[in-house]
Amino acid sequence: MNFNHIESLIFSFFLSEKTKKIVERYILYISIFGFLAHLFLIFINKSGYLTIKDHYNLLNNPISAIYTPFSFILIYEIYQLIYYLPRSISVYISKQYEIITLIIIRRIFKDISDLNFNQNIITSNLNEYLFIDLLTSIILFFLIFLFRISSRKEIKNISNNVTLIKFIKIKKWISSILVPLIVLLAFSHLYNWSNEYIMNEKISDIKSLNTIFFDELFQILILVDVFLLLFSFFNSDLFHNIMRNSAFIISTILIRISFMTEGLNNVILIIISVLFGLFIQLIYNECEKRKLF
Repeated sequence: MNFNHIESLIFSFFLSEKTKKIVERYILYISIFGFLAHLFLIFINKSGYLTIKDHYNLLNNPISAIYTPFSFILIYEIYQLIYYLPRSISVYISKQYEIITLIIIRRIFKDISDLNFNQNIITSNLNEYLFIDLLTSIILFFLIFLFRISSRKEIKNISNNVTLIKFIKIKKWISSILVPLIVLLAFSHLYNWSNEYIMNEKISDIKSLNTIFFDELFQILILVDVFLLLFSFFNSDLFHNIMRNSAFIISTILIRISFMTEGLNNVILIIISVLFGLFIQLIYNECEKRKLF
């Protein structure tokens, strides 16, 4: 068995359409099970059969049960991000934007379950996060819509482009390494979070729910973006290509930084990161169209 055959088997195992459908099916089953399990925990906690420590206030309202299946949907989105990496850099970046948007959508379900109707629904500090997140999700959805339109790539003939074929192969290897790495990271965070949740008595010491796993994920994606920038020099050293790939790194870094903030600062950083990527992509398209470089 030669190296090319082994390489093909690895790529097929992690990145084939068949694997993608299998992951999609199992994520669906796990999401349904997670939703029902979360509802059951809410029931036994509210009925008094069992007292469960609820540091994150996830067991007070059936609406908060949506948080669990949405978390598994995010895991599938992460796999799609890795899946599309060898196929298109722009789609890979747009998947990053979709993930951070879905994190905010997931947060909205949590915000709704935490609504305080005993105070003014508009001016309450607790309720204002809901309206900020609602507006942010609309803005991000529209920006992603524009980004996907702007990143539609013309079909290129790569059959005779040796450097492009090598670059795609490099991206496939990066993706194949990312899949088990992300799985190990996810299980590690789940284990550490479970211990922290059970053992920690102080809510103030509990890690923010939305930063669990995803801040480290985007840290890894920053490193991946840097590798892609470096390897892209083998394929093209044109200024507008370097500028676009460098801008995508900056955009990912801004998303990573957003996990270190809360409230308005958090959503402003996220919106700026997507806006920055969108404008760079639009300028890149014009450079390609006019053949300026």
